[in-house]
Amino acid sequence: MSSKRRVRAVRTAAALGAAVLGAVALGTGPAPAADRTPVWDLKDTGTDVRFRGLAAVDRHTAWVAGSKGTVLRTTDGGAHWRTVSPAGAADLEFRDIEAFDARRAVALAIGEGDASRIYRTDDGGTTWTESFRNPDAKAFYDCVTFFDHRNGLAMSDPVDGKYRILSTRDGGRSWKVLPSAGMPAAQTGEAGFAASGQCLVTSGPKDVWLATGGGATARVLHSRDRGLNWTVTDTPIPAGDPARGVFGLAFRDRTHGIAVGGDYRADQPSPRAAAVTGDAGRTWTPSATAPPAYRSGVAWLPHSRSAALAVGPTGSDLTTDGGRTWRTVDTGSYDTVDCTSDGACWASGEKGRVARAGHPSS
Repeated sequence: MSSKRRVRAVRTAAALGAAVLGAVALGTGPAPAADRTPVWDLKDTGTDVRFRGLAAVDRHTAWVAGSKGTVLRTTDGGAHWRTVSPAGAADLEFRDIEAFDARRAVALAIGEGDASRIYRTDDGGTTWTESFRNPDAKAFYDCVTFFDHRNGLAMSDPVDGKYRILSTRDGGRSWKVLPSAGMPAAQTGEAGFAASGQCLVTSGPKDVWLATGGGATARVLHSRDRGLNWTVTDTPIPAGDPARGVFGLAFRDRTHGIAVGGDYRADQPSPRAAAVTGDAGRTWTPSATAPPAYRSGVAWLPHSRSAALAVGPTGSDLTTDGGRTWRTVDTGSYDTVDCTSDGACWASGEKGRVARAGHPSS
């Protein structure tokens, strides 16, 4: 990015941060609902499907992927959406999408056996190529992520006691299963959550993290070599039940990260629903003031070292101290969130909900 473009992006990001910060008065504890200004500008997608997959390219361009094989794309900030779903995919459940720009994207459909599939488009979704169809009935793929335009990974719930990792070196056009020798054993009942496309995330050219739940403890696995070898650490986010654990991760660099989660059941409490790390995930510390309920998605605000947003079915929360404390700033339902380098954040979720936050003139 040129110096002039970077200055513009930082200024726009600062405006976004000010807008989000202005949505709730500073102080201790959440502001009364009547005092809150919604963070999100809701967009009309013309559909009621649930969008758990989201790829924000910039303030103008975003992709969403969801139920009923649905993929949408906007190139005008959400004013208009084009249906760009893969042909013959109506029975598939898309839970993750990664986009490189307005034309190139990779989408993941989840499910047991051959319901788990990966598609790639190079023409804005006009056509898609199925690049992977899971041949193993024991595998269930949850998330996909990329280090750059060519190198990426996808992860499956444990197969024969270990998480399975797919690798691509050609931008998602072809995939191969990586050796499992460097993967620690999974806990009994442990799995990933295909809730927000954030159970597998990267930072930099080689570091990747994998979030888990369902086992005795909620854990985060970390690889420094693009998925060949992994270390694993317990987090303080409660687990011990198939509905509890870490649902989403975000790293602003290779050392500073945030984990969010809880219990996705609406009638169950989610104490200690967020944790932070400053050492690449070797240790995790619970947030002193956590989000008040289950959260499935999290993203750092662009060009910020301390501000991030977390989202879930009951609202959105803001941290301005790197994840140590959180304040509710919006009560709308969203499953995932993604922010861009030019100063915009997008969120998506149930009933066709897609929204954008950013400078009003952007």
